Formats: sequence, structure tokens, C-alpha cells
Amino acid sequence: MTMTKLQLITKGFIKDNPTFVLVLGMCPTLATTTSAINGMSMGLATLFVLVLSNMAISAVAPYVPDKVHIPAYIVIIATFVTVLQFLMQAYTPAMYETLGLFIPLIVVNCIVLGRAEAFANKHTVIESACDGLGIGLGFTLSLTLLGMVREILGTGSVFGWKFITGDGILAFVMAPGAFLCLGYLMVLFNKLAKKNK
Repeated sequence: MTMTKLQLITKGFIKDNPTFVLVLGMCPTLATTTSAINGMSMGLATLFVLVLSNMAISAVAPYVPDKVHIPAYIVIIATFVTVLQFLMQAYTPAMYETLGLFIPLIVVNCIVLGRAEAFANKHTVIESACDGLGIGLGFTLSLTLLGMVREILGTGSVFGWKFITGDGILAFVMAPGAFLCLGYLMVLFNKLAKKNK
């Protein structure tokens, strides 16, 4: 069954959400979602790499021998991650410092390489761009939502705007809160994914 471009884009939101349904990319998900802005920034960084690498891999896939296709894909992904690093260092240095090591780790993010192997090397450039956009937006939605919940419960603020007086529950800004929030959001998204089948 062939999907329309709109279906390719929207499938990443709930049905094939990389974080809550497919359970991919857990390292940046748990580490960078201490606030909504951090989660959103990491999601957008991954989205940038995902769309461009999907398009490039789709364009070169017919010419890459099977024996070296994984190393070739990693070189393409690493190129876009390097471009992203330079852009972030130049235009958003504070966010680059906050996300730190997790930006270069996009190269080995299983979402990016997984979409290259499972989708981009078998489809057209436009379809691959739509797939990358959908999965990237779903990842951004996941990280932003998880960051929002953790920030609200942990500090009483969202996107830096404090609306609850007093201290929040410190555990939600730390690792235990990340696992707890992630678990509840996974349950919610899997129930929604089952309804949408």
C-alpha cells in the first residue's frame, strides 16, 4: 500500500512516533528533556539532519554498493551533523553549549540511521523528505512534550515562564522523573496509536 505525502508526514506524530511507540532514541530523549526548550531544540536538530540525510541517501542509494551502504550512509549523516554543529555554534551558541555532546551523537542516533535503512534507500527523494519530516516532527513533539511535563512538575514553569509559585518536585528534573514521565507518556501514546489503527 502506497502512502500519500500527507500520510508520510503525519504517521510520525502518533502511529509511528519514534519515542513513545517505536521506543527509539532514548539516550537524547532522557538526557535533554530537562526543559521544554531543550527538548524542542534537540528535536529540531534531529529533524534537520533527518530530512537532509534522508534526501541525500535516497538520491545516492542506487549508486552505492550493498557492501558499503551503511558506512556510506553514516558519512552522509555525519556531514549534515557537522553542518548543524557549525550553524548552532555560529547562531545559537548558548543552545549548542546546553545540548553539548548530544549534537554529535545524532550521527549514531538509531532513528536517523534506521530511517535511512528502512525507508530512504528504497523511495524517491520527495517521499524520503516527507518521511524524514514526519518522523522528525514526531520526535520533536515527543521531546518537547516530555520536556514540558518535566519542567512543569520539576520547576513550576514552562519554556522558562514561571507560573507556579514555590519549588517544584526536584525528582522530575532528574533521571527518575524522566523515566516516570516517559513511561506514562508511552502508555498514553500507545493507547492513541491502537485507536488510530
